[in-house]
Amino acid sequence: MPRSSHEIFAGRRAPTQRNWVRVALLPALIILGLAAFLGLHLDRYLTFEALAANRSWLLLQVELNPALIALAFAAVYIAAATLSLPGSSILTMSAGFLFGLYVGTAIAVVSATVGATLLFFIARTSFGEFLRGRALGALQSLKDGFQKSAFNYLLFLRLVPLFPFWLINLAAAFLDVPPRTFVAGTFLGIIPGAAVYASVGSGLGQILNQGRKPDLDILFTPNILIPILALAALSLVPVGYRWFRRGKPS
Repeated sequence: MPRSSHEIFAGRRAPTQRNWVRVALLPALIILGLAAFLGLHLDRYLTFEALAANRSWLLLQVELNPALIALAFAAVYIAAATLSLPGSSILTMSAGFLFGLYVGTAIAVVSATVGATLLFFIARTSFGEFLRGRALGALQSLKDGFQKSAFNYLLFLRLVPLFPFWLINLAAAFLDVPPRTFVAGTFLGIIPGAAVYASVGSGLGQILNQGRKPDLDILFTPNILIPILALAALSLVPVGYRWFRRGKPS
C-alpha cells in the first residue's frame, strides 16, 4: 500500500530532527554546567583563598579517609574537565597540596584525561556526526593532514600551555582523532604541566605559613616554559621527518 506524502515527508524529516538534537547536546550540556556552576556560586570554592581558609579541615579529611577523599576529588575534577569549567590550575594545585606531588599529579592527570575523553565522545557524537558529512575543502584537507600524524599533533597541542584544554578536546573530536590516540596524547601531554602545578601545591603549606600566595603563572616562567616548549617541538620531529621523506625522490 503506497504511503501518503505526509508519511514520506515525516520519514525524511525524522533523521534531520535527530541530527539537530545531537548537535544541540554539546552546547546544552556546557551551558547547563556553566549555569549550575555560576548559579550555585561554586566558583568561590575554586580559589586560592578558599583553599587557604579550609586547609586544616581538608587535610584532616584526607588523613581520616584518604581513598574516599581521593575518589571524591577525582569526581569533581572529572566533572569540571567534562563541562569545561574554569579552575583547572587550582584543582591541580589542590591535588598536590592534599595528596603530595606524585599522587596528586597522578590524580590530576587521570581525572583530566577521563574528563577530556568524556567531552571528546560527547562532541564526537554531537557535532562530529553533523560535520562528518560536511567536511569539504580546507576542512577536509586539515582533517586528512591531522589524522596522518594525530598523536604527534595532539601531543604538541597538549604540551604547549597556550591552547585551551577544552578547545583541543573539541578540535580532536571534529577532526576524527581515534579514541586511543586521543587518550594517549592527552595523558602524556598534560603530565609536565600537571606536575608543575602539583609541585606548587605540595609546597603550599610553607607558602601559606609565610603569608604569601602561590604563583599560578609559574608555568610561563622561562626556566619551566622553555623545556616544555622544547619537548613539544621534539614531539613534531616525526612529522617533520615524514614531510622530508615525502619530498625526496624514491
